[in-house]
Amino acid sequence: MRVVILQPMYIPWMGYFGMMQQADKFIFHDDIEFVRKSWQRRNRIKTPEANGGIKWLPVSVEKNQGQNINEVKINNNTDWQKEHWKEIRKSYSEEPIPYGSDHAKYFEKYEEVVHDFYQKDWEYLSNLNIYTIKKLAEKIGVGDVEFLKTSNMDINGSKTERVINILKEVGADEYVSGPGAKDYLKAEMFKSNDINLYWHNFDHPTYSQPYGDFESHLSAIDFLFNVGPNTKQILREAEEGSLEKEV
Repeated sequence: MRVVILQPMYIPWMGYFGMMQQADKFIFHDDIEFVRKSWQRRNRIKTPEANGGIKWLPVSVEKNQGQNINEVKINNNTDWQKEHWKEIRKSYSEEPIPYGSDHAKYFEKYEEVVHDFYQKDWEYLSNLNIYTIKKLAEKIGVGDVEFLKTSNMDINGSKTERVINILKEVGADEYVSGPGAKDYLKAEMFKSNDINLYWHNFDHPTYSQPYGDFESHLSAIDFLFNVGPNTKQILREAEEGSLEKEV
Protein backbone atom coordinates (compact mmCIF):
# COMPACT_ATOMS: atom_id res chain seq x y z
CA MET A 1 0.00 0.00 0.00
CA ARG A 2 1.51 3.26 -1.21
CA VAL A 3 1.35 6.51 0.76
CA VAL A 4 2.14 10.16 0.06
CA ILE A 5 2.50 12.66 2.92
CA LEU A 6 2.35 16.38 2.10
CA GLN A 7 1.52 19.59 3.89
CA PRO A 8 -1.88 21.09 3.01
CA MET A 9 -0.97 23.89 0.63
CA TYR A 10 -3.08 26.68 -0.81
CA ILE A 11 -4.42 25.81 -4.32
CA PRO A 12 -1.14 23.95 -5.06
CA TRP A 13 0.66 23.29 -8.34
CA MET A 14 -0.04 20.32 -10.60
CA GLY A 15 2.96 18.30 -9.35
CA TYR A 16 1.18 18.08 -5.99
CA PHE A 17 -1.68 16.29 -7.72
CA GLY A 18 0.79 14.17 -9.66
CA MET A 19 2.10 12.79 -6.36
CA MET A 20 -1.46 12.29 -5.17
CA GLN A 21 -2.20 10.26 -8.28
CA GLN A 22 0.51 7.80 -7.19
CA ALA A 23 -1.05 7.19 -3.77
CA ASP A 24 -3.47 4.73 -2.26
CA LYS A 25 -3.57 6.94 0.83
CA PHE A 26 -2.76 10.65 0.82
CA ILE A 27 -1.95 12.10 4.22
CA PHE A 28 -2.13 15.81 4.98
CA HIS A 29 0.77 16.63 7.30
CA ASP A 30 -1.16 19.37 9.05
CA ASP A 31 0.26 19.32 12.57
CA ILE A 32 3.76 20.61 11.84
CA GLU A 33 5.05 24.16 12.08
CA PHE A 34 3.41 26.86 9.99
CA VAL A 35 5.79 28.90 7.83
CA ARG A 36 4.30 32.25 6.92
CA LYS A 37 6.26 32.81 3.70
CA SER A 38 5.46 29.43 2.17
CA TRP A 39 3.06 27.61 -0.14
CA GLN A 40 0.97 26.84 2.93
CA ARG A 41 -0.79 30.21 2.58
CA ARG A 42 -0.11 31.49 -0.94
CA ASN A 43 0.25 30.56 -4.59
CA ARG A 44 0.66 32.11 -8.05
CA ILE A 45 -1.47 32.66 -11.11
CA LYS A 46 -0.66 34.10 -14.53
CA THR A 47 -2.24 37.43 -15.41
CA PRO A 48 -2.72 39.30 -18.70
CA GLU A 49 -0.75 42.29 -17.46
CA ALA A 50 1.90 43.31 -19.98
CA ASN A 51 1.26 40.10 -21.93
CA GLY A 52 2.02 37.73 -19.11
CA GLY A 53 2.67 38.58 -15.48
CA ILE A 54 2.73 36.54 -12.28
CA LYS A 55 0.42 37.40 -9.41
CA TRP A 56 0.79 36.08 -5.87
CA LEU A 57 -2.43 35.25 -4.01
CA PRO A 58 -1.71 35.22 -0.24
CA VAL A 59 -4.33 34.18 2.30
CA SER A 60 -4.52 36.69 5.14
CA VAL A 61 -3.88 34.96 8.48
CA GLU A 62 -3.76 36.08 12.09
CA LYS A 63 -0.26 36.74 13.35
CA ASN A 64 0.84 34.21 15.95
CA GLN A 65 4.20 32.60 16.51
CA GLY A 66 5.04 28.90 16.74
CA GLN A 67 1.73 27.53 15.53
CA ASN A 68 1.17 24.32 13.64
CA ILE A 69 -0.58 24.56 10.29
CA ASN A 70 -3.88 23.25 11.64
CA GLU A 71 -3.87 25.92 14.36
CA VAL A 72 -3.52 28.92 12.05
CA LYS A 73 -6.60 31.10 11.87
CA ILE A 74 -7.56 33.13 8.82
CA ASN A 75 -7.87 36.89 9.24
CA ASN A 76 -11.38 37.52 7.99
CA ASN A 77 -11.19 41.22 8.79
CA THR A 78 -9.62 41.61 5.36
CA ASP A 79 -11.14 41.19 1.90
CA TRP A 80 -8.73 38.43 0.87
CA GLN A 81 -11.51 36.23 -0.59
CA LYS A 82 -12.94 39.04 -2.67
CA GLU A 83 -9.47 40.06 -3.86
CA HIS A 84 -8.45 36.53 -4.81
CA TRP A 85 -11.60 35.90 -6.80
CA LYS A 86 -11.30 39.30 -8.48
CA GLU A 87 -7.75 38.50 -9.62
CA ILE A 88 -8.68 34.98 -10.75
CA ARG A 89 -11.67 36.19 -12.73
CA LYS A 90 -9.70 39.03 -14.29
CA SER A 91 -6.97 36.62 -15.36
CA TYR A 92 -9.02 33.69 -16.66
CA SER A 93 -12.53 34.83 -17.52
CA GLU A 94 -14.01 35.23 -20.97
CA GLU A 95 -14.46 38.95 -20.53
CA PRO A 96 -12.45 41.25 -22.83
CA ILE A 97 -8.77 41.03 -21.95
CA PRO A 98 -6.15 43.73 -22.62
CA TYR A 99 -3.23 43.29 -25.01
CA GLY A 100 -5.36 41.17 -27.35
CA SER A 101 -4.65 37.88 -25.57
CA ASP A 102 -7.00 34.91 -25.54
CA HIS A 103 -8.76 33.93 -22.35
CA ALA A 104 -8.55 30.56 -20.57
CA LYS A 105 -10.64 28.20 -22.68
CA TYR A 106 -12.37 26.34 -19.83
CA PHE A 107 -12.88 29.07 -17.25
CA GLU A 108 -16.64 29.08 -17.66
CA LYS A 109 -16.82 25.29 -17.24
CA TYR A 110 -15.03 25.35 -13.86
CA GLU A 111 -15.85 28.86 -12.66
CA GLU A 112 -18.47 27.67 -10.18
CA VAL A 113 -16.12 25.09 -8.65
CA VAL A 114 -13.39 27.63 -7.87
CA HIS A 115 -15.75 30.47 -6.99
CA ASP A 116 -17.16 28.19 -4.29
CA PHE A 117 -13.80 28.37 -2.48
CA TYR A 118 -14.37 32.06 -1.86
CA GLN A 119 -18.05 31.90 -0.86
CA LYS A 120 -17.58 29.88 2.34
CA ASP A 121 -16.74 31.13 5.82
CA TRP A 122 -13.29 29.79 6.72
CA GLU A 123 -11.86 29.96 10.23
CA TYR A 124 -8.75 27.78 9.85
CA LEU A 125 -6.24 27.83 7.00
CA SER A 126 -5.84 24.04 6.94
CA ASN A 127 -9.59 23.53 6.46
CA LEU A 128 -9.57 25.90 3.50
CA ASN A 129 -6.54 24.21 1.95
CA ILE A 130 -7.77 20.65 2.40
CA TYR A 131 -11.21 21.48 1.02
CA THR A 132 -9.83 23.18 -2.10
CA ILE A 133 -7.27 20.41 -2.69
CA LYS A 134 -9.94 17.71 -2.58
CA LYS A 135 -12.19 19.64 -4.96
CA LEU A 136 -9.37 20.28 -7.42
CA ALA A 137 -8.29 16.63 -7.24
CA GLU A 138 -11.81 15.59 -8.15
CA LYS A 139 -12.00 17.93 -11.14
CA ILE A 140 -8.48 17.16 -12.35
CA GLY A 141 -9.36 13.47 -12.25
CA VAL A 142 -6.81 12.16 -9.78
CA GLY A 143 -8.80 9.00 -9.10
CA ASP A 144 -9.62 6.95 -6.03
CA VAL A 145 -7.47 7.93 -3.07
CA GLU A 146 -8.14 7.90 0.68
CA PHE A 147 -7.44 11.16 2.52
CA LEU A 148 -6.15 11.28 6.10
CA LYS A 149 -4.68 13.90 8.45
CA THR A 150 -1.75 13.52 10.83
CA SER A 151 -3.57 15.71 13.36
CA ASN A 152 -5.97 12.78 13.82
CA MET A 153 -3.08 10.44 14.67
CA ASP A 154 -0.87 10.14 17.74
CA ILE A 155 2.53 10.48 16.09
CA ASN A 156 5.89 11.16 17.74
CA GLY A 157 9.39 11.78 16.43
CA SER A 158 10.90 14.20 13.95
CA LYS A 159 12.02 14.08 10.32
CA THR A 160 12.60 10.48 9.13
CA GLU A 161 11.45 8.90 12.37
CA ARG A 162 8.17 10.81 12.23
CA VAL A 163 7.55 9.81 8.61
CA ILE A 164 8.24 6.16 9.44
CA ASN A 165 5.84 6.32 12.39
CA ILE A 166 3.10 7.80 10.20
CA LEU A 167 3.61 5.05 7.63
CA LYS A 168 3.48 2.35 10.30
CA GLU A 169 0.30 3.86 11.69
CA VAL A 170 -1.51 3.34 8.37
CA GLY A 171 0.18 0.06 7.42
CA ALA A 172 2.11 1.37 4.40
CA ASP A 173 4.83 -0.61 2.67
CA GLU A 174 5.63 2.04 0.01
CA TYR A 175 6.32 5.75 0.42
CA VAL A 176 6.59 8.43 -2.29
CA SER A 177 8.56 11.56 -1.45
CA GLY A 178 9.54 14.69 -3.31
CA PRO A 179 13.24 14.78 -4.31
CA GLY A 180 13.89 17.76 -2.04
CA ALA A 181 13.63 15.45 0.96
CA LYS A 182 16.82 13.62 -0.10
CA ASP A 183 18.69 16.18 2.00
CA TYR A 184 17.19 15.00 5.28
CA LEU A 185 15.38 11.67 4.92
CA LYS A 186 17.50 8.69 5.97
CA ALA A 187 16.88 6.04 3.32
CA GLU A 188 18.35 3.26 5.44
CA MET A 189 15.56 3.69 8.00
CA PHE A 190 12.97 2.84 5.35
CA LYS A 191 14.88 -0.31 4.44
CA SER A 192 15.16 -1.42 8.06
CA ASN A 193 11.39 -0.99 8.42
CA ASP A 194 10.59 -2.91 5.19
CA ILE A 195 9.20 0.18 3.44
CA ASN A 196 10.08 0.85 -0.19
CA LEU A 197 11.07 4.48 -0.76
CA TYR A 198 10.39 6.20 -4.08
CA TRP A 199 11.45 9.68 -5.22
CA HIS A 200 8.93 11.61 -7.28
CA ASN A 201 10.60 13.38 -10.22
CA PHE A 202 7.88 15.42 -11.88
CA ASP A 203 8.59 16.56 -15.44
CA HIS A 204 6.25 19.54 -15.71
CA PRO A 205 4.35 19.37 -19.01
CA THR A 206 3.57 22.41 -21.11
CA TYR A 207 0.00 23.14 -22.16
CA SER A 208 -1.95 25.81 -23.98
CA GLN A 209 -1.75 28.96 -21.89
CA PRO A 210 -2.55 32.57 -22.84
CA TYR A 211 -0.47 35.71 -22.20
CA GLY A 212 2.95 35.17 -23.70
CA ASP A 213 5.44 32.40 -22.96
CA PHE A 214 4.44 29.35 -20.94
CA GLU A 215 4.88 29.61 -17.16
CA SER A 216 5.21 26.42 -15.14
CA HIS A 217 4.68 25.72 -11.42
CA LEU A 218 1.60 27.90 -11.10
CA SER A 219 -1.46 26.99 -9.06
CA ALA A 220 -3.31 24.02 -10.54
CA ILE A 221 -6.29 26.27 -11.23
CA ASP A 222 -4.24 27.56 -14.19
CA PHE A 223 -3.95 23.97 -15.43
CA LEU A 224 -7.67 23.33 -14.92
CA PHE A 225 -8.92 26.53 -16.56
CA ASN A 226 -6.66 26.15 -19.59
CA VAL A 227 -6.78 22.38 -20.17
CA GLY A 228 -10.20 21.43 -18.82
CA PRO A 229 -11.32 17.83 -19.43
CA ASN A 230 -7.83 16.92 -20.69
CA THR A 231 -6.22 17.42 -17.25
CA LYS A 232 -6.50 13.75 -16.31
CA GLN A 233 -4.77 12.51 -19.45
CA ILE A 234 -2.02 15.13 -19.37
CA LEU A 235 -1.28 14.47 -15.71
CA ARG A 236 -1.27 10.72 -16.27
CA GLU A 237 1.23 11.11 -19.11
CA ALA A 238 3.41 13.38 -16.98
CA GLU A 239 3.46 10.73 -14.24
CA GLU A 240 4.76 7.97 -16.51
CA GLY A 241 8.25 7.06 -15.29
CA SER A 242 8.17 9.71 -12.56
CA LEU A 243 9.05 7.36 -9.68
CA GLU A 244 12.67 6.51 -8.88
CA LYS A 245 13.09 3.69 -6.38
CA GLU A 246 15.73 4.13 -3.69
CA VAL A 247 18.12 1.19 -3.83
